[in-house]
Amino acid sequence: MQTHVVIMAGGIGSRFWPMSTPEYPKQFIDVMGCGKSLIQLTVERFLPLCPIENFWVVTSEKYTDIVKAQLPELTESHILAEPEARNTAPCIAYACWKIKKEFPEANIVVTPSDALVINTAEFARCIAAALEKTAESAAIVTLGIKPSRPETGYGYIAAKGEADSRGIYEVEAFKEKPDKETALKYVAAGNFFWNAGIFVWNVETITRAIRMYAPQIAGVMDELEPALFTDKEQEELKRLFPTCEKISIDYAVMEKAKEIDVLPAEFGWSDLGSWGSLHTLLPQDENGNAYVGNNVKLFGCRNCVVHVADEQKVVLEGLDGYIVAEKNGRLLVCRLTEEQRIKEFSQA
Repeated sequence: MQTHVVIMAGGIGSRFWPMSTPEYPKQFIDVMGCGKSLIQLTVERFLPLCPIENFWVVTSEKYTDIVKAQLPELTESHILAEPEARNTAPCIAYACWKIKKEFPEANIVVTPSDALVINTAEFARCIAAALEKTAESAAIVTLGIKPSRPETGYGYIAAKGEADSRGIYEVEAFKEKPDKETALKYVAAGNFFWNAGIFVWNVETITRAIRMYAPQIAGVMDELEPALFTDKEQEELKRLFPTCEKISIDYAVMEKAKEIDVLPAEFGWSDLGSWGSLHTLLPQDENGNAYVGNNVKLFGCRNCVVHVADEQKVVLEGLDGYIVAEKNGRLLVCRLTEEQRIKEFSQA
């Protein structure tokens, strides 16, 4: 049974402005200052599990040239261009209908393009265990990250009962992003895990589940199906895809489906959703400052995150708890405590 990897790369990363812009969002940026973009790092950590010819990237049609430039080894027909964003359920359905047409027994991993994983060997072990399970059953396996803190920015997955021989549990419930008090209860309970948005399933399992729980989307995909891998595909996609219900895979399928499992994992994961999360992941100096840039000088600064990769020299003095970020002539200086307003600031 062949393994296929579907990478979702259509987001605009608005909370990372000005580094990330709608024209060139964060999944295509070297956020960590390591010489590789987030999508390149995503491909890299899946290569031990799957040959590059079995990778698929679903993205906005305005980003297809960036994907080609950053992943030149990717099969061009495996870059799936959405004519407009309709959230993750239609995006996943499109990829899975295409894969099923060519590979009717495929085992599939679906992953975001913009997360970070520190321990890639442990990550590969967990994904392999999940793939073994979905190869021999109709289970949908999600990856649950063992929480290191009462995080309010992530959804949670509650596990129930005993684990199987691979360490996989049945899912009791999916929980929305909690308030601080609820998050504290989740962490204390010990059976709640962060929802990393990584899903593993057999193509037959997921297409059947979408038919059952999201029939409107399945109907659109069935109408599109005769055009897949033909000259008519883009034209039909432009006509049909925008008619899909705009809904996440969590709401459309996960919260309704019966056989959903979770594999608790610890491999140093972050969804890199904000400047605050980047600040915690980058190396910090003795004053809690983290920066990406060739020549950054900090004097009397504490707890700052600085991203100035394009600048020759940056000198900062006396800042405490600030974001300083520059990209393409756009400069942001903002308190970390106000980072939830960055989307609003960027449109000012």
